[in-house]
Amino acid sequence: MSAKILVVDDQRNMRTTLSMMLQGAGHEVVEAGGREDAEQRIAESTFDIVLTDLRMGGELDGISLLRHVRSAAPLTEVIVMTAFGSIATAVEAIQVGAYDYLEKPFEEGVLLAKVTKAVERRQLAGQVSLMAADFRERYHFDNIVGRSEAIRNVLGRIVRIAPTDATVLITGESGTGKELVARAVHANSQRAERPFVCVNCAALTDTLLESELFGHMRGAFTGAVATRKGLFEEANGGTFFFDEIAETPPSLQAKLLRAIQEGEIRRLGDNKSITVDVRIIAATNQNLKQAIEDKRFRQDLYYRLNVARFLLPALRERRADIPLLAEHFRRKYSAKMNRPCEFGEGVLDYLQRYTYPGNIRELENLVEQGVALALNRVIQLDDIIPPEMATLSSSPPPGRSLQDVVDRAEREAIAGVLREVDGNKERAATLLGLSSTTLWRKMKRLNVVWS
Repeated sequence: MSAKILVVDDQRNMRTTLSMMLQGAGHEVVEAGGREDAEQRIAESTFDIVLTDLRMGGELDGISLLRHVRSAAPLTEVIVMTAFGSIATAVEAIQVGAYDYLEKPFEEGVLLAKVTKAVERRQLAGQVSLMAADFRERYHFDNIVGRSEAIRNVLGRIVRIAPTDATVLITGESGTGKELVARAVHANSQRAERPFVCVNCAALTDTLLESELFGHMRGAFTGAVATRKGLFEEANGGTFFFDEIAETPPSLQAKLLRAIQEGEIRRLGDNKSITVDVRIIAATNQNLKQAIEDKRFRQDLYYRLNVARFLLPALRERRADIPLLAEHFRRKYSAKMNRPCEFGEGVLDYLQRYTYPGNIRELENLVEQGVALALNRVIQLDDIIPPEMATLSSSPPPGRSLQDVVDRAEREAIAGVLREVDGNKERAATLLGLSSTTLWRKMKRLNVVWS
């Protein structure tokens, strides 16, 4: 298994030799010539392993670096290198928090064996810690709920990408939690104490959106009675989140591209440029590559945005998380409405089987409705099923055979996706991973009727 490793040593020959050994084993290696250089590298990126000499430039800088890593990157494992006869120093490093030590000179096999064990420990610790309460609090993950492999991958990418200043593009269906991820990235970045400014590009007209983003001078257009700062200036030093970025008109996309590339904007009606320092996070539920082909989205803007990518899974792709999410929303709205209640018999089972064309947002709405309507502190099926879902609740109960259960699950999945795409069978087949012919045959066999 490969890892990203930071090699720290003030001797260039030693760094080069270690890099060659590690790269030969398939690892990605970054070099640093001393403690200050290493701390800068750690601030800019996330590493699985730090391999550092203990004594550099005559000082025990390795111990200072170790303490810094334990504070700044608690999931990163540290292996220290020490000269022959300096075991006491190595023991001190272990006490401070190093995973292991290497006594110079050492053989390549010994180095790689220790690195492999450290990587295994790093990955195991990462999986466990992502779910730990103190970890979630530290990284502001309280509202990102789940234990599935898909959501663990998302959380792991947030931890790795957030400390950098890379532009982030978040894609996924509507209601999958794109803004939550954007806020988590900001909260774990070096800009966390600065503003997080969000704009929904689909909610404003073209002219109003441009004025909101860049600001305007007095008299720039009818009604501009005073000079006004734009949201880019408000976000200076912080993070700017463009929700529904695909909804911006091509004429405005050129100005966005300049703002991202050059860090400069111009207020409407002004000839002077204003320098801004913002990190850009953009989100969309559309296929941007298709939008590029349709001439609705600039290709150069897409490449500028698509530096660090998050693809959020649909809720139907992480069904194991549905009970956890439902409980999270039940507690949230029970407290908010001061209506303590529990789920009644069959409710969680029903929620886990539904296909959720509206994803997490739809699940949250269902649970909120259930809390509001619950009698005697119990949420019943009738409290959460809206009229458009009544056909599912009134269908006959599944039989006891495995085939009955499978048929019911397939029927609900196909019906749910068809609702989501307004009956477009070709698109439904693509989303379900089926050919159009296979989908037609399944609809006929399962009696799924759709005009």
